[in-house]
Amino acid sequence: MHYFKKYVFEPDYNNMVKTAYNHWVDRVPLYEHIIGGKVMKEISGSNPYDLCFSKDDSESREGFRQYWNFWRLMGYDTASMEFGICGALIGGGALGEHKEGCIKNRDDFERYPWDEIPDRYFEMYARYIRNFEAACPAGMKAVGGVGNGIFEAVQDIVGYINLCYIKADDEELFADLFKAMGEVQYKIWDRFMDEFSDVFCVLRFGDDLGFKSSTLLSADDIRTHILPQYRRITDKVHSKGKPFLLHSCGNLFNVFDDIIEIANIDAKHSNEDEIAHFTVWVEKYGDKIANFGGIDTDVLCRQSREYIREYVLDCLNRVKGHGGIAFSTGNSIPDYVPTEGYIAMIEAVREWRQDQEV
Repeated sequence: MHYFKKYVFEPDYNNMVKTAYNHWVDRVPLYEHIIGGKVMKEISGSNPYDLCFSKDDSESREGFRQYWNFWRLMGYDTASMEFGICGALIGGGALGEHKEGCIKNRDDFERYPWDEIPDRYFEMYARYIRNFEAACPAGMKAVGGVGNGIFEAVQDIVGYINLCYIKADDEELFADLFKAMGEVQYKIWDRFMDEFSDVFCVLRFGDDLGFKSSTLLSADDIRTHILPQYRRITDKVHSKGKPFLLHSCGNLFNVFDDIIEIANIDAKHSNEDEIAHFTVWVEKYGDKIANFGGIDTDVLCRQSREYIREYVLDCLNRVKGHGGIAFSTGNSIPDYVPTEGYIAMIEAVREWRQDQEV
């Protein structure tokens, strides 16, 4: 187990809610999109993921208890958790597992069991969502909800390259894929918000729309086929009095004003220095939405503790007071991130916000 400083800390998820609504809070909340099990185990001695999705409910609840406790231990007001749609898609795997897409043409589309997916989703996840909620500590709630956005889910059953072919060969089918997936996702979100949203203080999904130099689809296609489907979901979330966070990687500058206006998001997460430093996102959009992120994940992998500390302190000083800021990596903490780098980031943030050491 790795040494890390201990602090006096009582979580308050309201810090994250205020931040998501683009209000500055003095105790800037820590945030992370995902934290890998290896880092958790090297810090806490256990990997909650080994138990969270056990078929034994008592094991599942214990896993989620460990999960929540890790986030609290590290100084987070919230834990992040999504229950991903892609896991419930029949014939999926083209996105994450690089399988061949199951929809290649109109006949495949018409045969696809779209209507089965919402029930399948809740059959897979309802018990685990309840176990997750039952383990939630006092003062905490979650950021997350139904994982995988419209674009990722379409890719998971079509494949990105095949989707580009369909765009060129059959624009009507291209449009219908996003409409059908949008309808599936709305049905899931509609039930999810009614039955399972109490444990979530900020709702989100991840939908990586871009790469380092551009978006993966044209801005026109994103505006026409994706953002209106986002809006149906954000409207549902807002109807329950909760903010919505979009996680989306890539260079989105050519379409980001449209994302804010059409999709009506409250906050955005993801940044990498090769595209733009976190402060650029804050300068461009901090008057409109909250910004979650901060340090490029690559910095945690390659740089010393002192470099990381200086990077974090510099970044926080430059964005102080500019609307809602939740500090994290610009992406996530996968297992290849050195635990020492992750701890260095956490301790720099807690130093800056003057958490009291035990």
